[in-house]
Amino acid sequence: MIWSRQVAAIRRHRGGKPMRPTLADEMRKRLGDLSPAERKVARVLLAGYPAAVFETVATIAERASVSAPTVLRCASRLGFKGFPDLQAALRSELDARTASPISLYESSGSSEHSTSERPEGASDPRLGAALSLVRQAMSQTFDEVAPHEFNDAVNLLSDPRRRVHVAGGRFTHLLAQYLGLHLTQFRDQVHFLPDRDVERASFLTQLARRDVTVVFDYRRYEADKTVMAEMARERGGKVIVFTDPWLSPAAAHADVVLTTQVTSDSPYDSLAPALALVESLVAAVLDRIGDEGHERMKVSESVAKRTGLI
Repeated sequence: MIWSRQVAAIRRHRGGKPMRPTLADEMRKRLGDLSPAERKVARVLLAGYPAAVFETVATIAERASVSAPTVLRCASRLGFKGFPDLQAALRSELDARTASPISLYESSGSSEHSTSERPEGASDPRLGAALSLVRQAMSQTFDEVAPHEFNDAVNLLSDPRRRVHVAGGRFTHLLAQYLGLHLTQFRDQVHFLPDRDVERASFLTQLARRDVTVVFDYRRYEADKTVMAEMARERGGKVIVFTDPWLSPAAAHADVVLTTQVTSDSPYDSLAPALALVESLVAAVLDRIGDEGHERMKVSESVAKRTGLI
């Protein structure tokens, strides 16, 4: 079956294969191929993804206001032999979604990395293999970014009436800092999630309707990022989530979801594609802000020189 081969490819991605779309990605892509009734089923599954996929056929049919056979036909139209087959595919996907560096290391072997490819400019086989993977991940990331999602993110981050809050995780706080520090150079009201618990609690109580909260959350996902996104939405604010192809739970509360590939030749996920997308977003936001952003940059530069910061 098509999806079974895709799940197998996801499991092999450390060996140099590009990661395949998730089940949710596939459902979104095929919405146009479904009948109106089948589309209702797919939307119910996507709205509660991934938990909704594990509900009974009868429950899904009731929630979608369709018959049980329609649910089965939807699964078939999506490329599965039956609904249990669809659920099995998701279980395999979730195994990859919750993988840790140590489990990836043990499953792939410490030295099982492809060295057959040697792109121009890479004299060492290991460097050649790494360069090939980075190129694949970068290309796939930018190919899969939905233009409307990217443009929505640009519109939100360039709106001077909105405050911007950025937050990351164990490693991705570096990306949050990178984005936020750039934004502070050409727009006002950019804030970082504090490190200390008391300050963080106060920070979260101040989320408001005109705020944009940017969350970076990659596997293994951090529960506080999901809570932060949920609270931001409850207060009427907008949420942008950067995540991997398996989707952070925070994505369920997002207005904009920007997924980036994480393929690497080590047990650790690569954040290089995410950094590249952040840089593209920064450039687009600055371009959208225009002259005001340019003037703000000049003032910041002048203050930095005057105070001896540069």
